[in-house]
Amino acid sequence: MIRNFLFSIFFYIGIIFICLIYLPSLVLPYKVTLTGGKLMGYWAKFCLTFFLSTKIVIKGRENILNNEKFFIACSHQSMFETFFLQIIFNSPIFILKKELLSIPIFGWYLKKIKSISIDRNKISKENLNFYEKIKLSYKNSNRPIIIFPQATRLKPEDRSDFKKGASRIYEILKLKCQPVAINSGIVWPKSGPLVPNKTLTISILKPINSDLNSKEFLISLQRNIYKELDDLG
Repeated sequence: MIRNFLFSIFFYIGIIFICLIYLPSLVLPYKVTLTGGKLMGYWAKFCLTFFLSTKIVIKGRENILNNEKFFIACSHQSMFETFFLQIIFNSPIFILKKELLSIPIFGWYLKKIKSISIDRNKISKENLNFYEKIKLSYKNSNRPIIIFPQATRLKPEDRSDFKKGASRIYEILKLKCQPVAINSGIVWPKSGPLVPNKTLTISILKPINSDLNSKEFLISLQRNIYKELDDLG
């Protein structure tokens, strides 16, 4: 419990501090703001390793796509991946729920770094333009788009079907997909205490080519990510 307390205190104070010192970046080019996101990723790693003795392993770096555009589909078990993947990849463009934009200060940063939001609870004009915004982001940036096809943080053992949004993006963009499996929930669960002395693994899987139909893609994506999570234990 002491470790949990120390982690929570230092982690959130650090995130607030980074937000405050980067406030001037909100009126500067957004690439300046992106460095703050990477700093948050390093801070999350430090707090996990220092306070919880978490071993962080990155598998499959050789599978990372280079010199071409792609999008990332990642399992979602904790806040960790939203911070740390900014270090591994080129500051991805996050697809996220609209409520996050309402968080004071932090939501300003999410808007500044060109995150794409969706309101999952209703049909709106903004939601109807959702995929158009994704296409525009793809055309105007070399940053990969990232989606969490489970749509929300799930328990490590949860094997719910992926949402169809990922297959729709695959169909529209006609790009290779970089699947990523992360077992972060064994350390940093959606609810309940954090667990020390665990190995947190970020597994970068082999890309899925762009020549499948949307149904085949979603089946392949879900199978590959869940198989890897099963293997990680």
